[in-house]
Amino acid sequence: MLNKRGCGVLLHPTSLPGAGGIGSLGGDARRFIDLLSAMGMSYWQVLPLTPPACGNSPYSAYSAFAGNPLLIDLEQIAGEGDLPAEYVSGDFPENRVDFDAVSVSKLQLLQQAGSAFLKQAATPRMMEFWHFCDTTPWLHDFALFMSLKQHSKGNPWNKWSKGPAPLTPESYEKVSVELGPEIGIHKYLQWQFFRQWKALRNHANSRGIAIIGDLPIFVAHDSADVWSRRDLFLLDEKGKPTAVAGVPPDYFSKTGQLWGNPLYNWDTIRQQGYSWWTERFRVMFELFDIVRIDHFRGFEAAWQVPASHKTAQHGEWVKGPGADLFDAVLLNLGSLPIIAEDLGVITGEVEALRDRYNFPGMKILQFAFDSGTTNPYLPHNHVKNGVVYTGTHDNDTSLGWCNSLSDAQRCRVLDYLGGKDKNCVEELIRAALMSVADTAILPFQDLLALDSESRMNIPGNAFGNWDWRFSWDMLQSDLTGKIGIMVERYGRSNKT
Repeated sequence: MLNKRGCGVLLHPTSLPGAGGIGSLGGDARRFIDLLSAMGMSYWQVLPLTPPACGNSPYSAYSAFAGNPLLIDLEQIAGEGDLPAEYVSGDFPENRVDFDAVSVSKLQLLQQAGSAFLKQAATPRMMEFWHFCDTTPWLHDFALFMSLKQHSKGNPWNKWSKGPAPLTPESYEKVSVELGPEIGIHKYLQWQFFRQWKALRNHANSRGIAIIGDLPIFVAHDSADVWSRRDLFLLDEKGKPTAVAGVPPDYFSKTGQLWGNPLYNWDTIRQQGYSWWTERFRVMFELFDIVRIDHFRGFEAAWQVPASHKTAQHGEWVKGPGADLFDAVLLNLGSLPIIAEDLGVITGEVEALRDRYNFPGMKILQFAFDSGTTNPYLPHNHVKNGVVYTGTHDNDTSLGWCNSLSDAQRCRVLDYLGGKDKNCVEELIRAALMSVADTAILPFQDLLALDSESRMNIPGNAFGNWDWRFSWDMLQSDLTGKIGIMVERYGRSNKT
């Protein structure tokens, strides 16, 4: 899929329009897919679909495997009879996600639906549900974790009343029985998420749209993954990380980014044949056609910061598993269409690991103009096996970025791009589409020419991100035709 010219759009499902205060996997998602198809697009790229934890970030989730229940379409739930047809989803802002309010409102309705479903007698839907439970290896641990978390008033697992000690087989069985109703509802929510997502992906594929998913290399400390598999992470006897992940000072932050995720115990993971990672990739490719690995360079070496430090400035690069991991995964799963997020401090060793498997890397146009003619992000330095973006979810919108430039900087950008429009958004889009890179991905905010108010994330800011949504009235009447002509002109249309 990635070795021919194509184009796609980056938009997280939470940013879709629709009732209930947050985008969902319902009718508006299908309408968005149909819009991409009408433009001649080939790809829809999303951020991680996992249930967000701290700061509502999809890159810090309660599970590396589970789906976000807030994305479930309530209309489909009601249509199946698990909710009354006249359910009330609440009144919310149109262009922002109020995560706190939406979580309370929507999770109440979803719990009501789950409770109603689980009281039913045996039906074909019930048989489908039980089959999902029986064939989803990670499901029970996740549902148990979330149920215990509810009973612990949302506290991190290492501060639960039982302390950091792992459950024994006997206590595991006992608490699974005691919390049976709550566990059942969490399993119901995952069943609904995965069946709705599967139907949506099928719709996309039927319209010629492949879906690009996102795999964060690290997982959150307060997650079912770390709670249930502590042997795979660098933790002390109290369950606290001994060192945490981040990146050194960079374009986004003078003090670096302190992510706080626990680091992997690669020795143990290697001894287990990389089975946890193989399962993680297997689940990802059940969800997506293509997977982008976020912070790919961490597999070669990761920035390790002592857990006591307040910034990421004084960490060190620590070697990762490198080719050993990918050889094991690909041996078990076969060739996989993977995009390597190779931004930041990239060494020859990282490039060699990427190129060993012919994974395309990323080129960001907003990074192209702050140095000389050898800047690898400048279009004349792009390579065929690559993915070019005007910007990613971590960047400002292209209009916001253009507006932030000095007059001299803007002149240099426009001189290179050959444009006259001082906001330079259309010129950046055209440069991405003209690039020799096989794949071009455009944030939807750039197609709508939106400013910094519509930015998705500011790296280093723990709160106030991820809440942007669009509405259908933001689309210019000629948008489909205008973008479709450009996509076709530069040989990227899926209709040719």
